[in-house]
Amino acid sequence: MTVSGCEWVIEALGCEAGRLKDLNTLQSLFADLIAELSLHPVAEAQWHQFPGPGGITGLCLLAESHLACHTFPEFGSLCLNVFCCKARPEWDFVSYLKETFKAQEVRVRQLERHYGN
Repeated sequence: MTVSGCEWVIEALGCEAGRLKDLNTLQSLFADLIAELSLHPVAEAQWHQFPGPGGITGLCLLAESHLACHTFPEFGSLCLNVFCCKARPEWDFVSYLKETFKAQEVRVRQLERHYGN
C-alpha cells in the first residue's frame, strides 16, 4: 500500500509591503489554513519579526507536518510552505493571497509526497 501526502510551495509576488509586515494578517492566514484544511497544531505558531524594513518568519508545527512562511516587504514577496502527511482538499491560495496581500502574481506548486513503494 502506498500512502501519500501533499506539499504546497507558494510564492506571492507584488504584495503590499505593509501587509507583509503585519503579524495579525499572517496569523489570520495560518488560522484560516488550519481551519479550512482541518489541520492540528501541536503547539502555538512561532513568529519572528525582523527590525526595520524586514519581514516576518512564521512556523507552525502540525500533527500533519508544518506550515511555514517568510515575508520580504522590501521585495513585495511572501513565500509559503504547507506540508501535510495525508491528502487534503484543494485550497484557493491564489484568490486568498491576491485579496489579503494584494499580490499581483501567485505561483503554486503542488507536490505529491509518497512514503511507500
